[in-house]
Amino acid sequence: MLPDFAMVTRSFEDGADIRIYAISDVHYGAPEHLTREWELFCQSLLEDPHAYLILNGDMINNATRGSVGNGVFTDIIPPSQQKKTMAKMLEPLRDRILFADEGNHEFRSGKDADDYPMYDIMCKLDIEDRYRPNIGFLKLQFGKRLRETGTRTDGRRRPTYVIAVTHGAGGGMLTGGAVNRNERFGYALDGIDMLIVGHTHKPFVTQPSKLKVDPQNNIVSVSPFKVVSATSWMTYGGYAARQMLLPSSHAKQIITLCGDHKEIRVTM
Repeated sequence: MLPDFAMVTRSFEDGADIRIYAISDVHYGAPEHLTREWELFCQSLLEDPHAYLILNGDMINNATRGSVGNGVFTDIIPPSQQKKTMAKMLEPLRDRILFADEGNHEFRSGKDADDYPMYDIMCKLDIEDRYRPNIGFLKLQFGKRLRETGTRTDGRRRPTYVIAVTHGAGGGMLTGGAVNRNERFGYALDGIDMLIVGHTHKPFVTQPSKLKVDPQNNIVSVSPFKVVSATSWMTYGGYAARQMLLPSSHAKQIITLCGDHKEIRVTM
C-alpha cells in the first residue's frame, strides 16, 4: 500500500480532452442505493472513450455492528458480496480509473479488522498502484514530450493538472457549511488546480483563489483553484430522514480537462 503523498501520475499523449467523473458515496448494498441509475451510468461510460473515473470513497455501504446509521442488518447485500460485486462492475472500466481511496464507510472495517475494501477492490482489478488510503495527489499531463531534433524540437506545450482527492469529513446541515470546510482545506494545499471531495452528499462547485508569490520574477498573482463536491447515489430516506438531514440533489458533475491548453470546465 503506497503512502498518501506518493503522487499518482498519468500521461495522455494524444492531447485530447478528457472527461472525469468524480464518484463518491455510491453506498452499494444500502436499501436507498440508486441501483438502476448506477448500472446505467457504468454502461454509459463504456460508450465514451474519453471518460475517466475518480473513486472517492463510500463505494460500498459496508455496515458493521458499530456503524452509525441503519446498522448491519439493514444492508440488502452483505459487505463481502458488496465488495465482490463492485469489483465486477468496475472491471470493464479498470483502465479508466485514475485513482481510488477509502471513505468513512470502508474505514469501518479498516478500524475494526484491518480490512480495507477499496484496497481489495483495486487489487482485484490489478491497479492498486492508483490507490491511496486517505488522500491522493494526481498529476495528469497532456501531449507528447518534446524531442530534440538538431536545433529544433517537435511536439507541443504539455498542459499539466494537479488534483487533490480526499473523501472528506464533517459536513453541516446546510451546503454552506460543507463549502466552507472544504474550501478552507483547499487553502492548505499549495500548487493544486482542483480539490475533489465527497462525504456530504451535497454536489457543488466553487472557485476560490490564493495569492501566489513568485520571488524569482517579483510577481504576485491571483491563483484560482476549483473545489468539486461529488453527489451521492442514494435516494432520500432511512438514516438521513431519521436524523432530519436535508435531501440533496443528484446532479452529476462532468470535469473536462483540456488537452491543448490549460483549462478546467465543470458542468452539472
